[in-house]
Amino acid sequence: MNVETTYVSQGEHNPLLDEEVDRSARWRWIFGGLVALAVLIGIWFINHRAEPGAEASSKDQVPAVTVIAPGRTTIEGTINATGTLAARRELPVGIAGEGGQVLAVLVEPGQWVRAGQTLAVIDRSVQVQQQSSQAAQIQVARANADLAEANYQRALQLVGKGFISKAEVDRLRAQRDAALAQVRVANAQLGVLNAQSRRLNVVAPAAGLVLERRIEPGQVVSAGSGVLFRIAKGGEMELEAKLGELDLAGLSAGVSAEVVPVGGQKTFIGQVWQIAPVIDPVSRQGTARIALAYAPELRPGGFASVRIKSGTMVAPLLPESAVLSDTTGSYVYIVGKDNKVERRTVKQGQITPQGIVIAEGLNGSERVVLRAGGFLQPGETIKPVAPKP
Repeated sequence: MNVETTYVSQGEHNPLLDEEVDRSARWRWIFGGLVALAVLIGIWFINHRAEPGAEASSKDQVPAVTVIAPGRTTIEGTINATGTLAARRELPVGIAGEGGQVLAVLVEPGQWVRAGQTLAVIDRSVQVQQQSSQAAQIQVARANADLAEANYQRALQLVGKGFISKAEVDRLRAQRDAALAQVRVANAQLGVLNAQSRRLNVVAPAAGLVLERRIEPGQVVSAGSGVLFRIAKGGEMELEAKLGELDLAGLSAGVSAEVVPVGGQKTFIGQVWQIAPVIDPVSRQGTARIALAYAPELRPGGFASVRIKSGTMVAPLLPESAVLSDTTGSYVYIVGKDNKVERRTVKQGQITPQGIVIAEGLNGSERVVLRAGGFLQPGETIKPVAPKP
């Protein structure tokens, strides 16, 4: 059997191998060309990005920031404070007489009373007997006075006839005068007993609203029992607002105030009627007393907030978003020369529903960054834009 064997010696040329070599070389040339092209594009970009056209392109990347010119606004000055509600004139009522056992209490807290109205009745059985005894003493004294008057009149008739002496007439006249004086004394003593009996009742010294009752039937009371009732004279209330020294210095009696009790939504209008003449040396605060008309929502002892009007001022007014703060204080960002951001320290005034009053630091003509101030740095260039209407 003949087997044909074919082989290629090492020195013999192979066309298949040449074709593979050519293909690999072509791919190397293509890859090298792409790398060179990328390098050339990068060099061109680096060399041309500082040209005028490139500068305009970089300006398009500057952040657009909303700015406002606040101007100056006339603002009604207000002082915000808190305080305690109380009766404007509180009348403490106690026992004026000797006292005794309470028979009845005729009023409850929250009721209105008139001047002289009986609030509580005290047992007066002993005083009634004393009054009866004294009334009898008056009758005895009057009988003695009538007898002395009769004796004196008879003596005057007999002295002219010589039956009795003038000395006897003088003695009888003195007896008559003493008997009449005894009648007056007895009447005065009865008046004292009647007054003492009337003072046993606890009465209202003036018309007003009963705030508190500290007495019950069966209780034994006396002059040492203290306050039994508390009455708000005329039902008038007030707010005792605590204010700092600077606020008190700019306040005067007669200005209006708006009071809102804690837990309520209703606003009550009052007036400052008294300003404390002294300052607490510890808290450095004083009291402004604000008169209020009676209303069921105004409960003495309750807490309330107040806004007191204190004149007007002209100052820039900024939204809260424009005012920033850190450990050094409050500040805003303004747009300066070449649209670069500058930091400006400001002093805040009162806070109003329209924004924050800038007491110091701005004149109102500056361009102030409205928002995004927390993302800016001093010296950064921005593109200022007006706020959208």
